[in-house]
Formats: sequence, C-alpha cells, structure tokens
Amino acid sequence: MSLKIGIVGLPNVGKSTLFKALTKNPVDINNYPFCTIEPNVGIVRVPDERLEKLAKMSKSKKIIPTVIEFVDIAGLVKGASTGEGLGNKFLANIREVDAIAQVVRAFDNEKIIHVHNKIDPASDIEIINTELILADLETVGKAKIRIEKDVRGNKKGADIQLKALEKIQKSLEEGKLASSVAIDLSEENTKIIVRELSLLTTKPFLYVYNTSDIDSKLPNKLDYVHPIESSKAGPPLAVFNGVILDIKIEEELIEMSREEAEELGIKSNLDELTLKAYEILGLITFLTTGEDETRAWTIKKNSTAPQAGAAIHTDFEEKFIRAEVINWQELLNCGSWGKAREMGKLRLEGKEYVVQDGDVVEFKI
Repeated sequence: MSLKIGIVGLPNVGKSTLFKALTKNPVDINNYPFCTIEPNVGIVRVPDERLEKLAKMSKSKKIIPTVIEFVDIAGLVKGASTGEGLGNKFLANIREVDAIAQVVRAFDNEKIIHVHNKIDPASDIEIINTELILADLETVGKAKIRIEKDVRGNKKGADIQLKALEKIQKSLEEGKLASSVAIDLSEENTKIIVRELSLLTTKPFLYVYNTSDIDSKLPNKLDYVHPIESSKAGPPLAVFNGVILDIKIEEELIEMSREEAEELGIKSNLDELTLKAYEILGLITFLTTGEDETRAWTIKKNSTAPQAGAAIHTDFEEKFIRAEVINWQELLNCGSWGKAREMGKLRLEGKEYVVQDGDVVEFKI
C-alpha cells in the first residue's frame, strides 16, 4: 500500500526543514517565499521495534519496514484558490496525497520572514483551510452544474448525487471542512460522486506545530480538533490531530551522532509525527517472519484475513483458505514458529477473522 502525506503550510514555516529532518535528504531551505516549487518526495520508515526482535528470533536475512511517502509541497498564500502565488500548482500536488500535514509556525524569530509579517498560528491555519475550502467550493460548483443536467435528463442516481453535493456545498460555505459533512457513503451513487470530486478537505488533517519549546503548552485556540466518526450509531469524537516539534532541533540532530545527542540531552520527536500520520489514515501493521525476511505490511483497520493477504499478493485474497495467526509478543515468548505450533499457540483463522495490529500471520492458499 503506497501512502502519501503532503507537507503544507504558508511560506517560511519550516516545511522543507521538516522534510529534510524526516528524510535525511538535503533540500533547498533558503529564507524566501516559494523556495520549494517542485515538490520534494522522500520515503520514511514507520518505526517498529517489533521487526528487529522478530528478525533476531527468525535469523532473518532482511528486515523490511512499512513506509510513508512524504511530499514537501510549495508554500501556500492567501488567494491560492484563485491562482495567487503558486496556488494552482499547490492544489494540483495536494490532490495526489492521502493526508495533509499542515506545518504551523508557533515560534518567534525576526531573522525569518513571515509572509504576513506577524506570528499568528491560528490565523495561519484559517488562511490555509479557507483556501482549501474555496478550491473545493469551485470543484463542487462545477460538478453541481453537470449533475443538475443529469437530474433533468432523469439519469438514474443523479438526484441522490445532487443532494450530497448540496449538503457538501452548504457546509463548505459555512467554512467547514468537507470531511465533517455527514453523508450516506453506503449509498453507491453518493460514494461515486465523492470519489470523483477528490475534494481537498475530505483528506485527514494533521497539524505540526513548529515551536522553539516543545514542552510549552499550546494556547487553547491552537488545540485544533478535527471531528471523526466514532461509529455509525455514536456521536462524533473530537481528537487532537497535532504534533508539537522543534523543527530546527530536528534538523540539527541530523548532523549529530547518537552519543552527542545523548550527551546534550536532546532527543528526536519525529517518530511521533510518523506514527500519528499512520494513525490518522486508519492503518495498522501485521507482520510476517522467516529466514528470508521479517516484514511489516500496511493494511486498513478492520481488514479481514483475505483482505490483509491482498497486501502481499492478490492470490492471497482470491485463493485464501485459512491463516495461522499469533500475536508478535506471544511468538517471541515461544521462541520460534515451530515451538508456537508445538505449544498450541497458533490460531487457525478463517475468512471472517479481522486482523489485529501486531498479528504475525502465515497464509494458506
């Protein structure tokens, strides 16, 4: 499963520096707006201590972690939805990512230019979200004209699609993200139109607060919450989709050895960002282990065993018979796959089994 997180924000908030720290790749981080024009792309491994331990047990030749692709996208300015700055290029790039990591400047530094000449993180968030909402309003407006013609022509399902569009449009006009709109995605025609629109504000958001003191509490107005659906029956939950980083320190850590960092009492918090990105996409990891390799596989939460098997090969879903499953820690406690079988710790699971994070799985087809 290929996963892309777009790093966005106003110019000079630390996007490219964060990208450099994440990927350990040198990029142009000069102090002027639109330093990043073409998006930089880097692959970042998702930290997982389980892999090393399982590989040691299995004497694996290779360890293959699951990864996230981070894309450093050009800085956004007010008016981007109408083409200001690099607006059109920005919007085209961001449509291609699975989630948005919005870098928000929460530090003072007179030497680093702010595009609006003031440090106001809440305002910065509002500017970016407004531009994304305006871009989505334009997309919905164009789609609505087309669907209204289909309704007049009595095209099947068009009336359902129009109702969904009107609901999304109303919410966007109220300044809300499209992801907060309650629409019936179990209805196929609704699902089709939402997928076709590829709206920017339907993507999961993660806020990265760039501060000079990660121990300081953010002001209440920056405790940005994003509604998520807890269940079909239950009410929405508000969760803090944020990570606090000192991005300058993260960049400096690239040049330090582990010993130097420990001596100075500095540690990286980048793993928190990577794990949070994984979390907001609703993903989990299952594992496979053997002499050839120990590997992490990315799947959506609540995937059945055959669906999980498809991450390895389509045959594992289409020709699925059963799966042998054990929790990674329990497998380590047993000492080997063979010992786990002897001790009766391996579970035989069928097509209905929902794979859990940390399951070690062997598929039978």
